[in-house]
Amino acid sequence: MTGRLIWGALILGALVFALQGGEFSTMDIVRQHRRINELTVGGDSLARIVDSLTRTEKLVRTDTATQVRIAREVFGLVRGDEVLYRFYTDTTKKTKP
Repeated sequence: MTGRLIWGALILGALVFALQGGEFSTMDIVRQHRRINELTVGGDSLARIVDSLTRTEKLVRTDTATQVRIAREVFGLVRGDEVLYRFYTDTTKKTKP
């Protein structure tokens, strides 16, 4: 009876060591698979961003409508026959309540 308990404990210990022992345990492998999935998703996200930026770069270099829009919005440029009015509000004056 005690011999069977000892053998059972040894077999159970060997089984636990086989699953969890060694250089990479089962939990380490599960963690590594999760990390691989996270990195894959991150890589896919970065690939979409690069594709979007590549399309935008192509438009900026080749599409005149995009170039005109950027010139107007970012740099405040106007055509020769247009007049640009800018209205500023004075934020330095303090109004009394």
